[in-house]
Order: sequence, then structure tokens, then C-alpha cells
Amino acid sequence: MSTWDPNFAPSFTPLEMLEMGVFEGKYINGIPGVPPEWYKLPKVLKPDQKPNPELNYYKVKSRQPLSEWQARGWIDEVDPYGWFEWYIKYFLGRRIPVIDSKQIGRWYSFVARHQAQVSYACALDDPACHTRQRQGLLQWSWDSTKEFTATQRNINRKRIMRIAPR
Repeated sequence: MSTWDPNFAPSFTPLEMLEMGVFEGKYINGIPGVPPEWYKLPKVLKPDQKPNPELNYYKVKSRQPLSEWQARGWIDEVDPYGWFEWYIKYFLGRRIPVIDSKQIGRWYSFVARHQAQVSYACALDDPACHTRQRQGLLQWSWDSTKEFTATQRNINRKRIMRIAPR
């Protein structure tokens, strides 16, 4: 059984994220090991289709191209498509401690920073406030209607651990 890092507490599974609408429908094209049925989801485009922000949950563009991630050194050889590729593989059971620690640290930093900004500026139940940041948070598997607290992370972690493959 794969252990789940106690510091990693996403709100959603990768499948739930894809069903909700992330990365303009394009991100998983090319990631090896993705369950084949995920490619058939209504909000996942075929490789020859152009990204479509209307497929995103908040209907806004909220991503940088892969080339930008590569230029900033945010991509490693193990997961050349970045954080979401890592999360898919982690969720499905792969463990590489050095990489896992780095990616979980990136997740924590991104979510803590952006959720604090959303929480400060918006009523959490106002989906029209800070839609780009909310979409970004969703793409890092955080529910922007929830505060980034230890209590909420504990709730998330317990839920994810119940449904993650073993």
C-alpha cells in the first residue's frame, strides 16, 4: 500500500479535477499512464483540438504554456508535464520521495498564498470573485470555497485517502 504524505491534502482527485474542467481541456494529452477512460471525459479535448477556456470550471484562461514552465525550471525529467502529471502518478500510487517532497512543497506554497488572497478579497461562496485565482487553485486541487486551515486539510486528506487506489 502506498503511503500518503501527511502534508499533502488536496481537495479533489485528478479525475474530479478533469470532470470539473481544468487546463482548458488540454493538459493530459501526452501524459503516460493516464487511465484511458479519462481521455473520454467531456471536458478533455483530443490532441488535435485547441485549448478552450470555456471548458474550465470558471470559464477563464488560467494557465501558462508548458514552455513557460520549462523556462522557469519548474519541470523535471521525471514529470515533464509538471505538477498535475506528478499528482496523477502520486494519486495512482507512484512514490519518489525527493520529487514528492518538492511537489508537495510547491502545492502547499501555491495554495496557501493564493487561497489567502481569495479569502481576503472575496466571500468564499462568491464564484464571480477572483475567478482566475479560483481556477488556478482548482488546477492545484484546492476548493477555493474553503479556507486553507489545518482542519480543512485534515478533512481533505481523510477523504482522499479513502478513495485513492491502494
